[in-house]
Amino acid sequence: MKITCLEKYKGKTYQVDFDNDETYFWHFDIICDFHLKEDMEIPPSAVDEIIFANDFRKAKERALYLLDYRDYSYTELFEKLEKNYDDDICYKVMERMVELGTIDDRRYAERMARHYCEVKKFGYYRAFNEMRNKGIPKDIIEETLGEYEDTVYERLFELINKKYYRYLESDKGVKKVKNALVRYGYSYDDVNAVLNEVLNELDD
Repeated sequence: MKITCLEKYKGKTYQVDFDNDETYFWHFDIICDFHLKEDMEIPPSAVDEIIFANDFRKAKERALYLLDYRDYSYTELFEKLEKNYDDDICYKVMERMVELGTIDDRRYAERMARHYCEVKKFGYYRAFNEMRNKGIPKDIIEETLGEYEDTVYERLFELINKKYYRYLESDKGVKKVKNALVRYGYSYDDVNAVLNEVLNELDD
């Protein structure tokens, strides 16, 4: 294959035409890395290598762009990339992101656990499901959420006092509060234990 035309297309993208009527659009960095120029003969295997390098560059830039706005788990970012790139490209990009430290599932999980437990006041089950939906591995979720086991009652008391205290004057209201707290991700045992303590204080 012979390059018949190599010219600037737009920005740092160049149009590369071959004598077999194939046309590619490659970044200037790729042009320089492979020392491409007009009338250059390139074997098909080398063209495939250049295509891979150009796609890898675009996918890497896309990953870094996404990570500028928020953290992603490995799985989340991979799924974003695979919408536009082949798996081998995605795996190579993800490997690079891990090397750079921009993807760290444990660090991401710690931030998510803190957000869901300390800010949202979720219980274990709700926090676990939310984090699993973010693509965080199960073992890392369990480890990070384990740090909040000692604050379960504290979070429940806070939720009840801030949002549900006024509903505790009737049996119907107590039932609604129980259901709401279970939806927050707390176990029935923990909910009942804390509610019994609060209700005992009300009776006093």
